[in-house]
Amino acid sequence: VQLVESGGELVQAGGSLSVSCAASGGTFSDYSMGWFRQAPGKEREFVAGIRWSGFRTSYAESVEGRFTISRDNAKNTVYLQMNNLKPEDTAVYFCAAEFRGAVTTRVSGYDSWGQGTQVTVSS
Repeated sequence: VQLVESGGELVQAGGSLSVSCAASGGTFSDYSMGWFRQAPGKEREFVAGIRWSGFRTSYAESVEGRFTISRDNAKNTVYLQMNNLKPEDTAVYFCAAEFRGAVTTRVSGYDSWGQGTQVTVSS
């Protein structure tokens, strides 16, 4: 499956932003989806995930209560709604797909990746 992220931009601290990831080339409903982020000089880290069956979600502790992951299988798209953004949320945000898998926080657990979208939060 091919993934294309969009929606990243510059926002002020305390603001909100929604980023999207459009999938093609596969049966989207068969994939668990994850959002990861990578800040300069840091490793890629798990942000949120949503399971292919049952839509169970999982979040990193640092974003719990502020970010919401959702999916629209009819549109082959997964979303990440980000509220109360902080400067430390600044990173390139990547979406990833795992065929019929449980949501995992491991980078190696995903089969396909998008190219990323830049989110910058100013203080």
